[in-house]
Amino acid sequence: MNTSHKIKVFGHRSPDTDASCSAIVWAWFLNTHRNQNATPYILGPVNTEAEFVMESFGVTMPKILDTISDEDQVAIVDTNNLDELFENINDAEIISIIDHHKLTGTLKTNLPREIVIQPYASTMTVIYNVMNIEVKDLPRDIAGLMLSGIISDTLEFRSPTTTDEDRALAESLAKTIDITISDYAVKMFEAKSNISEFSAAELVRMDSKIYEINGKQTRVSVLETTNPKIVLDRYDEIIESYELIKEQDNVEQILLFAIDILKEEAIALIPDAETKSLITSGFNIDTDSHTVVLPGVVSRKKQILPALS
Repeated sequence: MNTSHKIKVFGHRSPDTDASCSAIVWAWFLNTHRNQNATPYILGPVNTEAEFVMESFGVTMPKILDTISDEDQVAIVDTNNLDELFENINDAEIISIIDHHKLTGTLKTNLPREIVIQPYASTMTVIYNVMNIEVKDLPRDIAGLMLSGIISDTLEFRSPTTTDEDRALAESLAKTIDITISDYAVKMFEAKSNISEFSAAELVRMDSKIYEINGKQTRVSVLETTNPKIVLDRYDEIIESYELIKEQDNVEQILLFAIDILKEEAIALIPDAETKSLITSGFNIDTDSHTVVLPGVVSRKKQILPALS
C-alpha cells in the first residue's frame, strides 16, 4: 500500500514511555518497510522517564499534535479508546490500530483496516509481532525504544501483565544492543521518579486514563516511582488540584495511586469519604488515614480497575 498523504502516528493522551516510543517505532516501520510516509507525534507532554529514554538513544522527541481533521490519515498505537484520543478521531481516516488493551468498540473505520490487538504487557511486543523483523536487524535506537517500552509497561517484569513473550523479547533486544536490563531499568525508574518540575495538576494527568466507575466519569491516575515519599509530600497540593481538574476534564471523581516500584505496592490517596468507601470496599481493606497501602498492587489494568469495577 502506497499512501500519498503523510500518516500521523500517535498514542493516547497523557503519553507514557510505551505510547511515545511506540509512535516512533511504528512510524519508522511504515516508512522503511511499507513505503508509507509517516510521522510520529505525541498528544501531550511526556514524563521524565520517556525523556530519559529518548536522550539515551539519541532520538528526537516527537512534536505535540494539537488537532486533526477529516483530511488526515492516522495510525493509532497503545490505545483503541475514543476517550483517550481526539473527539473527532472517527472523522479522520484511520489506517491502523496497534494495541494491547481491551477492545472498547468506540473507534470506527471507513474501510477494512489493519487492526491488531494482542494480550501483551507492552505495545512494543505487538508491534514486533506485526513487523516480523529479526531483532538483530533492528537499528540500535529502534531496538532501544522497544526495550524501554517493555521495561516501562512491565515495571521490569514486576507487573502481573507481563507475559513470557514480553520478557523474551526484552532479553533479546537487550542482548543485541549490549544493555543490562537491571542496570538500565534502575536509571529509567530514577528518571521517572524525578517529578519536582511538574505541577500538581500535571502529576495527576501524567499517567492517567478516564473510565466510568459506578456510573461516574473517573480519572484514574498512577504515579510509578522508586520513592513514593516525593508524591506523598505533595499530598495537599495534589488534592487541591482535583476540583480544577474535574472542571477542566469533565470528570466527576479522581483516584490517584502512587506505585512503589521497588516494594511492589500501591499507595492510594484518600481525600474524602467517597474515595475511602470506593477504595476500602474494592480492595477489602480498612483505613482511618488519608492514604492506604495496597500490597502487591502495581497494575492499573490488571489489579486496580478490576477491584474498582
